[in-house]
Amino acid sequence: MSLIILTHPSGHAHQMPAGHAESPARLDAVMAALSAPGLAEIERQEAPRATDADILRCHPQRHIDRITAALPETGLAALDADTYLSPRTDEAARHAVGGVVRGVHLVLGGAAPRAFSAMRPPGHHAETESPMGFCLYGAVAIGAKHALDHHGLKRVAVIDFDVHHGNGTQDLLWTEPRALFASSHQMPLYPGTGAASETGAHGQVHNHPLPPNSGRAAMQAAYRDHILPAVRAFAPQLILLSSGFDAHTRDPLAQLNWEVEDYIWLTREIVALADEICEGRIVSALEGGYDLEALAASVAAHVEILRGAPA
Repeated sequence: MSLIILTHPSGHAHQMPAGHAESPARLDAVMAALSAPGLAEIERQEAPRATDADILRCHPQRHIDRITAALPETGLAALDADTYLSPRTDEAARHAVGGVVRGVHLVLGGAAPRAFSAMRPPGHHAETESPMGFCLYGAVAIGAKHALDHHGLKRVAVIDFDVHHGNGTQDLLWTEPRALFASSHQMPLYPGTGAASETGAHGQVHNHPLPPNSGRAAMQAAYRDHILPAVRAFAPQLILLSSGFDAHTRDPLAQLNWEVEDYIWLTREIVALADEICEGRIVSALEGGYDLEALAASVAAHVEILRGAPA
């Protein structure tokens, strides 16, 4: 077995206003794509519900309390102009965290070399005490801390290829010398962070902003010449991915103009690096991607490579 997919029905129950980009239809599209011939036989496991102890690896109790206190009994509650709560939002967000934590446990326990958490809401914009950008809890950062503190790893790396900078993951890991954070993202674009000069408390943050309409050549150069060498030099024992698919040319929120073939290339490069330096161990978590057709096709291609499709 080369890959385990983690998901949970609560991901469909987190509601957003009509017309909002981060809708339950995203997860519907992803799971439909993962039910196609050739992918349907990949093992599924339920993403468990994260506990307060899991979340407290990165967020203080007052952050958790703010979210739970704001949950509406019916309808929607706005935390900011983009980030909403519905009655079951906290359940969905906790299962999204739990999917990553469980993926780390499975991969480090030898159940499979790779795991993919297909959940929503995303998490990489959630800062230490600030839910924002559709995100409540920093699931990938929590997974990284779980690998370090619970499983005793000495070094982990997070690669974030969402089109938006993972300001939350950067914030949550800023002072963590055992965790490298590397991001490619469009600039200028929300949330406005991610300059190359942002290098972390220990020089372990590597940001590579890409200009609008820069396309394939700039992306491949950023990874080939900067991000992948930095990860190799850090020698992590596990690689976690914030897998956003909103750099796709069809996506309505950005303009990097990637294609499915670019996600194939990038995933293959990351898998090859993981095979070289950390026994192939990767935990990938769904972040953005807001054109449903592009999202479905890109996730399917990403998962195909993670499961070991030939180059």
